[in-house]
Amino acid sequence: MKKLFPAIALCLLIPAVIIGCKTRFDTTKSNYKATNSSASIDRGKELAFSICAGCHYDRHVNKFIGMQIRDVPGIAGKVYSANLTHSKTNGVTAHYSDAELKYLFKTGIARDGRFLEYMLRPNMADQDINAIIAFLRSDDPSLAAADTTAGRTRFTWIGKIYMSMHAKPLPFKEGVKLPAANSVAMGYYLVDNLGCFHCHSGSLTKLNLLYPDQTKGYLAGGIKLKGANGQKITASNITPDKNTGIGDYTKEQFRAALTDGRAPDRQLKPPMPRFRMLKTEEIDAIYDYLQTVPAVEHKIISM
Repeated sequence: MKKLFPAIALCLLIPAVIIGCKTRFDTTKSNYKATNSSASIDRGKELAFSICAGCHYDRHVNKFIGMQIRDVPGIAGKVYSANLTHSKTNGVTAHYSDAELKYLFKTGIARDGRFLEYMLRPNMADQDINAIIAFLRSDDPSLAAADTTAGRTRFTWIGKIYMSMHAKPLPFKEGVKLPAANSVAMGYYLVDNLGCFHCHSGSLTKLNLLYPDQTKGYLAGGIKLKGANGQKITASNITPDKNTGIGDYTKEQFRAALTDGRAPDRQLKPPMPRFRMLKTEEIDAIYDYLQTVPAVEHKIISM
């Protein structure tokens, strides 16, 4: 029995040491202020509904009041997204400066120094971040004050260990420019910032957020996600392989898949969003980019 004590002590010590690792980081001291115009608000709304809505927008009430993130394994705890409305009691953005929001999007560091790895968009153009912040400050009905909360995030000790091990803020990349419209480069930019590669690659926990195309299993699908009512959904292969990917999709079929969920052979299921606010030229840019990705033969068995 005495021989077991060192092993037991070590097992108890390792989680304590890991949890004790640095989990608070310096935030920004910038005095940045977003510029506000009707054009920036419109662009911000398009981006917010195409990017942020997947986690923060409750379609039952048509507001950004937050919801439970159901793809987090139960063994790690329960995670809820924040209320983004103008509520002074429950809305988080009311307590952030524009500079703090920009820093959060780029690095993952919240205003209190916590690292939130699911908030990261390190390669987003400054112009688009400005647009999102302008929209979040706007009087759009989806942001009208709602004094509610979806729930309180609580991690198990396993979840805390995981978060501590992955508490690695990304560098603050400033001066990022938008690629030219209707270009393959714009398609890559959108695949990155819309988060297409998050779900359609090899693992949600091994994403290369700085260099998306270096992510293992990039765009070849296979990740298990939770759909409506908790059923398991397997993300599709969206490389241009003609047998197992989207190599046979026409541009018109690809538009229908992204905006209405109508693929040539099936109806796409949640959590695949409907990107109805994207411009046709943006969807076409994504399509053109995907045709340049190396085709990967990876048959996905839908569940």
